[in-house]
Amino acid sequence: MSRRFNTLLAAALVSSTLAGAAIAATPATAPSRLRGEIVSLNGDTLVLHRANTANVTIDFKSDVAVGAVKNVKLADIKANTFVGVASLPGADGKLTAKEVLVFPETMRGSGEGHYAWDLLPGSMMTNANVDTAVQSTNGRELTMSYKGGTKTVLVPEGVPVVTFTEATRADVVAGKKAFIVAKMVELGKYTAMRVIVEKDGVVPPM
Repeated sequence: MSRRFNTLLAAALVSSTLAGAAIAATPATAPSRLRGEIVSLNGDTLVLHRANTANVTIDFKSDVAVGAVKNVKLADIKANTFVGVASLPGADGKLTAKEVLVFPETMRGSGEGHYAWDLLPGSMMTNANVDTAVQSTNGRELTMSYKGGTKTVLVPEGVPVVTFTEATRADVVAGKKAFIVAKMVELGKYTAMRVIVEKDGVVPPM
């Protein structure tokens, strides 16, 4: 994976992950996270269909970095791995993962912390270093630390576990799923900062 790819990706994702609290205060300027299926790409105009909402139009300049994700094994997550885990708290307060992103070592520290996430209602994101990874009857239990705290998250078998891989603009085609970090310029219109697109059948789960 190229250094330029990692640098661009890290910058966009840090902007995205740190935007959670800012979105409520400055919705017109804070980065947004857009998920959906690509309807079309004509020139620099990308149309994305978001679930349960109208299509949105995204200005997708030729210099915007494009990436993808590939599957990795849950068993490969070991101590000292830096990960991002989207989870939901149960009635007992315990966190259960909905997806796991394994960061390349060059992206260690990206978006570090524990904060609200918009994958699902009530979901949280924890970007942290894995201190211990213990196999249990229900999956793999990760104890993670970040600046200011620690969290333990159960990752059940079958939960998407991915890491980044390279993609190009040629992979951004109609029918593919995408996760896009963007800035809203007006209602229903955005400017892309980073595009992560489905590749080889692997959908960005974040």
